[in-house]
Amino acid sequence: MIKVCIVGITGYVGEELLKILSKHPNVKIVGVYGRELSHEKDLKDIYKDFDFLNLKIKPMDIKEIISSCDVVFFALPHAVTFKIVPFFIGTKVKVIDLSADFRLKNLEVYEKWYKTKHCVTFKKNINHAVYGLSELNAAEIKKACLIANPGCYPTTVILGCAPIIKSNFIDLKNIVIDSKSGISGAGRKAAKEYFDNEYPNFKPYKIAGTHRHIPEIEQELSILSGENVIVSFTPHIIPIQRGMLSTIYMNLTKNISTSFLIEKYKEFYHNKRFVRILKKDMISETKNVVNTNYCEISIKVDYRTKKLIIISAIDNLIKGASGQAVQNMNIMFNLSETKGLM
Repeated sequence: MIKVCIVGITGYVGEELLKILSKHPNVKIVGVYGRELSHEKDLKDIYKDFDFLNLKIKPMDIKEIISSCDVVFFALPHAVTFKIVPFFIGTKVKVIDLSADFRLKNLEVYEKWYKTKHCVTFKKNINHAVYGLSELNAAEIKKACLIANPGCYPTTVILGCAPIIKSNFIDLKNIVIDSKSGISGAGRKAAKEYFDNEYPNFKPYKIAGTHRHIPEIEQELSILSGENVIVSFTPHIIPIQRGMLSTIYMNLTKNISTSFLIEKYKEFYHNKRFVRILKKDMISETKNVVNTNYCEISIKVDYRTKKLIIISAIDNLIKGASGQAVQNMNIMFNLSETKGLM
């Protein structure tokens, strides 16, 4: 059995990790921790459905975690984990970090977008980090000691773009991304405030190139293409609890058909169990992926405007966070990627 600890248990992502890992046939949860906890609490006092685990939520104890588990999941805010991870490098414990602290390879870029100074050990530790997009980086994930779990928006965008980004079919300097997320993507506190409102709202936010996921998207698409990719990204919050959908617009540089591209996408994601490429007459919807680890992709060529339209949908808390983290754990420990996720 893989012995697992979860740090940051009281947020949406921590709760989702608990749901998935408690049912995983190859996992034993040996510790759950709250970052700002001053004393122990019974897990069942916060999550009544998990009384069968007979666990206490403890204040974070690095030495205890290192001595007790094989892998630790950090479900903590940005600019917190980079102070903790150095203690785990070189130990037997594998780390899966669900924050952005090790996603960006360039220190200056991280500090610019996250408005904080990274720790002095960044350059040493970033070399250990593998970007944990399971479908694209499985070989590297398998050997990794530190996984930087992708953001939810970048997961939809990168999986949606990857099969075509290396081709000469599109203009890499003019990619427009229109993304919608359920309110759970903003965290538990924001969700409560949102749904307490008498009139649930639908709004864009962080517009005009100010959202923190932009450098992550551009970094990974640039790595895939071998060229500098520029995107225009606008996220929105919609009045649903969970689910995420990105509509991606690309200018075509060649005349190609929808059917041709669908076959290319199916070929690219052959044997990737959690990516579904839809038929020509179907369009991705969040209802098809909520509470699953699937990414559903549909493709359309707009022949009139010579644009390619890609629609990519996921559950932001599962494939966009906890589910993908468990998928990465499965790869790291030589298990089937689908273990505990079907």
